Amino acid sequence: MNAVSDVDKSVDEIAHSLILPPEGACFHCGEVLPKEPFFAVIFEKPRPMCCLGCQLAAQSIVESGLSQYYLDRREISPTASLPDAMNFDAYNHDDIKAQFVYAEDGGNTAELSVLNLRCSACTWLIETRLRAIDGVRMCQVNLTQQRMRVNWDESRCDIGQILQAVHSVGYEAKPYRQDTHEAMLKRQNKQMLIRLAIAALGAMQAMMFSIGMYFGEHTGILIEHRDFLRYVALFVTIPVIFYAGIPFFLSAYNTLKVRQVNMDVPVSIALITTFSASVYATLTGTGEAYFDSVSMFIFFLLAGRYIEQNARLKASNMASDLVVIEPILLSKIAHDDDLAVQLMNNAGCQDDNRDIIKNWWQSHLDIHTDLPNAHADKDKILAQSVVVGDIIRIDAGSHIVSDGVLLSDTATVSQSLLTGESDLIVKTCGDQVVGGSQNDSQPFFMVVTTKVDDSQIALIDRLMNRAMSEKPKIAQDADKMARWFVARVLILACLVFAVWWFIDKNEALWATVAVLVATCPCALSLATPIALTVATNRLAKNDFLATRGHVIQTLSEVCCACFDKTGTLTLGQANLLDTVSVINKTQALKVAAALEVGSKHPVARAILTAAHGLHLPEVKDSVHHVAGGVEGEIEGVLYRIGHEKFVRPKGELPINLAENLAKHQANMSVLLSCHVAGEWQVLARFYFNDAIRADAKAMIDELKRQGIMTIMLTGDPNPNALKVAKSLGIERAYFGLTPADKVDHIKDLQAKDATVLMVGDGINDAPVLAAANVSTAMAGAADLAQVSSDSVLLGGRLLSISKAIDLAIRTQKIIRQNLRWAIIYNATVLIPAAFGYVPPWLAAIGMSLSSLLVVANAMRLKR
Repeated sequence: MNAVSDVDKSVDEIAHSLILPPEGACFHCGEVLPKEPFFAVIFEKPRPMCCLGCQLAAQSIVESGLSQYYLDRREISPTASLPDAMNFDAYNHDDIKAQFVYAEDGGNTAELSVLNLRCSACTWLIETRLRAIDGVRMCQVNLTQQRMRVNWDESRCDIGQILQAVHSVGYEAKPYRQDTHEAMLKRQNKQMLIRLAIAALGAMQAMMFSIGMYFGEHTGILIEHRDFLRYVALFVTIPVIFYAGIPFFLSAYNTLKVRQVNMDVPVSIALITTFSASVYATLTGTGEAYFDSVSMFIFFLLAGRYIEQNARLKASNMASDLVVIEPILLSKIAHDDDLAVQLMNNAGCQDDNRDIIKNWWQSHLDIHTDLPNAHADKDKILAQSVVVGDIIRIDAGSHIVSDGVLLSDTATVSQSLLTGESDLIVKTCGDQVVGGSQNDSQPFFMVVTTKVDDSQIALIDRLMNRAMSEKPKIAQDADKMARWFVARVLILACLVFAVWWFIDKNEALWATVAVLVATCPCALSLATPIALTVATNRLAKNDFLATRGHVIQTLSEVCCACFDKTGTLTLGQANLLDTVSVINKTQALKVAAALEVGSKHPVARAILTAAHGLHLPEVKDSVHHVAGGVEGEIEGVLYRIGHEKFVRPKGELPINLAENLAKHQANMSVLLSCHVAGEWQVLARFYFNDAIRADAKAMIDELKRQGIMTIMLTGDPNPNALKVAKSLGIERAYFGLTPADKVDHIKDLQAKDATVLMVGDGINDAPVLAAANVSTAMAGAADLAQVSSDSVLLGGRLLSISKAIDLAIRTQKIIRQNLRWAIIYNATVLIPAAFGYVPPWLAAIGMSLSSLLVVANAMRLKR
């Protein structure tokens, strides 16, 4: 019975021929395993994987019938190429997609990490290839962050096809996760540093032997000695050309394979031509060998790209710092789906939440008594593995990984990451806690009510990435110019070679190589994206979150700024000061609060706050009237609450209910009425105040200094709204506007060739925000999912708007400077290179310095 079957024998034999990674390393790529690794079954055994990307890649290889890949490979490396025939069907599994695919704009969207992006031509190539797939609605590749966003119609294509298409043009895409993405970039950086070191060593050695040959030509050297030095120089150049230079060749090959060109095509042609000519000269003992030039050429190119890549990564670090998704460990106490569902369905009712939580603790006394031991290592789980319903412990100083409800009595948190406000917030049992906040006091317990990838901090990350992935018109124009330039460089190089062939054949090759290298438009392709990335991140530091790619370019052109009043120029935190009523005040408050349930208007929140603890009557057939108020039936009687023209369309008000803001020290009011005997009778007037934001006046003054006209467009029908505009120095103000009226005002301005900025509350002002050239929403963390604007102002500081406009203007200046420099450099260096005055190694230095100058100029925006 101990006999081993033939199948088992074959599996054992296979196992002996496998190259296994060191203990604690990923079976697929060899990287260090996390504490809770992923697994994929290969040759009937579960193999540990370091990340979701490696797991899915391994599953795809196995399901494609390409398991032989693991037997044939001779190294385990993150950069090892995958089998050409593999498919990516494993990514289409629902459980797998749930980990990185989310619904957006009526389709599915995925965030992907992309390896080996080098220039704007790489991003254009991927975008062009994916847009050719039927069903792909949008594809945006972020060169700076090495990330990609793609949106598709699931009924027409799937994520597997998309990943297969990326793989087919020579790039590797994996589901994005911040920790694995950063590890990928570090590996890529390390690999480039190794290549750079080999190129440097080879260049020094080749130069040393070449110096002997150069001096020998003037002082006399035996042919045998010259040939010996050439062969030695060839020997030290081989690892430089075939290892350090391989990224240039692979990139050029993958681009040419799909009948396109990128920056690496002229570089590769120059390298291959120079090396081949030098090898021929060495083997035949004729002509000249320039192995030193080849090695130095590769070294300077790699050095430039290494510095440039680190600068780009530094430029994008702020976005990663903004969204802290660390591979931290948490203590999981228990799991209860029912508790999470109850609290989610009861959002906003804190007292009810407390009762639910109290009952839950009473039914889980065994857990409650064991809480002091909850920090034990055996209870630890990775933050990314937290799911809805988990009851977790958040230690002091730790970040809250997802949205949830507080189970402990109290907690003190900082939401500076989300709102920009540094003040600590005290939460009590039953309160909502937001992912991205930080626990600044004693440990507390919470139940998770939102998936980690759907939390507010994850939404911020998506908005940031969307903004940096989308390309404004100036960036698209620069990309087109760079691609056009590469094609013309190749044609020009052919002409230079042809002319020199008739003038001096010995100089034809080197003049051609110099033209190919010196005029490569790397700086042109970097001029725009690096500046936009730095500016976008700088805006985020100032609590101005750009969510669309055109924001910076459009902000720099703004000549008219329009503002909503309530919640924008004012705090949007109305306080109920007084009630004048012809019926019992408490009864009037109950009816008003019942009608306002579900409304997010500041007045509604003030009424509901004042009615806290009261038993509210049931409302039937509730209807919200835009720019009017709310109407509903209570116990057979029709009621209305809102503005005067809506609440009482006809007739005069009783004297005691006529508006008297000064007497009640208020700045706005609403009326409550009921429909009796065929007419509307006013029952009560509620008085409120809503303070103007502290920096509103300073912001308006700053916009005027910038030459921007300011306008207030408010739906408030009370003429007192104009007093707010007057006190702030706003030039033009309109009140009592419907959303359609606001849109008409915006269109009138645009008809006069004005570029309009609209600032509103992000939800109620959706139509006018969409109509403006560029829009900004005053939104807290809880509103982000519903924001329809081009940008979001976190923290409520209006001065960030004028700062954003100022930065946008500076950014456009930097971009124009970069483009001007790139064009002037390429035009200037062309003539001496074509006339043979620029050797290839000097051309490589010039091209690298040109790219670095563009990057350094863009980095000035960080100051």
